[in-house]
Amino acid sequence: MTARTATWARPFAAVGRSAGGFFAAFGRFGTFFVEMLRSLRDVGTWVPLLVGQMRHLGVDSIPIALFLAAFTGIVLALQASYTFTGAVPLYFVGALVGKTMILELGPVLSGLALSGRVGANIAAELGTMRVSEQIDALETLAYNPVAYLVVPRVLAGILMFPVIVIFANAIGIVAGWITAINLLQMSTDDFIRGLRLFYEPFDITFSLIKATSFGLVVTAVGCFEGFATKGGAEGVGRSTTRAVVISSMLILVFDAFWAVVLLQP
Repeated sequence: MTARTATWARPFAAVGRSAGGFFAAFGRFGTFFVEMLRSLRDVGTWVPLLVGQMRHLGVDSIPIALFLAAFTGIVLALQASYTFTGAVPLYFVGALVGKTMILELGPVLSGLALSGRVGANIAAELGTMRVSEQIDALETLAYNPVAYLVVPRVLAGILMFPVIVIFANAIGIVAGWITAINLLQMSTDDFIRGLRLFYEPFDITFSLIKATSFGLVVTAVGCFEGFATKGGAEGVGRSTTRAVVISSMLILVFDAFWAVVLLQP
């Protein structure tokens, strides 16, 4: 191969290597996910750890989710008032705050925030255990490391993310209501009128479905990256970064997926 041909081939070779690496990683994750499902049978190992992980991953994450939701509700109310001025009745502020928080910003912003807190925490913790050979030690003690380390974390994320999102939705709407009555000269009746205007019971179901899938994504990716860690402290840093980036991207992918699947007329 001539030097000129080699120069032209480099971009295609890079694309091929990237594609091969992607499919290889996808295959490894599939194998890991199947092993996690099989480990659900080891009830005696993961059940005693589940409540502790629910507190650590769920309850301890509520403050940051509520903080984001509160300021999101405030901004939504103010921007809605600015957008609707002179064109749309002001009580539509309640409709926009309620719909946007429940359907989109409540679950998505909470998921993105928790991908940084929960996903990074899991990847760093399990990655450190991997490079320090603690996971190998579990295997020598006849423990199933997936049942012991992965299953309780993933189940805790699936169970607790919807709870966090319920609180985030409520706080965001309350913050929007407080902003509306104090800064926009709206009455409580007007805000509630707008809130009820386009409300559908399925909105809550849709929000919880998204939250559940985000919980699965964040915890499963964090566990996978932690288990795949190599290279000491530097490898732990790389795994943590990948866990946050990949889970954040997958949250946005699942956000679009659920909208296409469940919100089509």
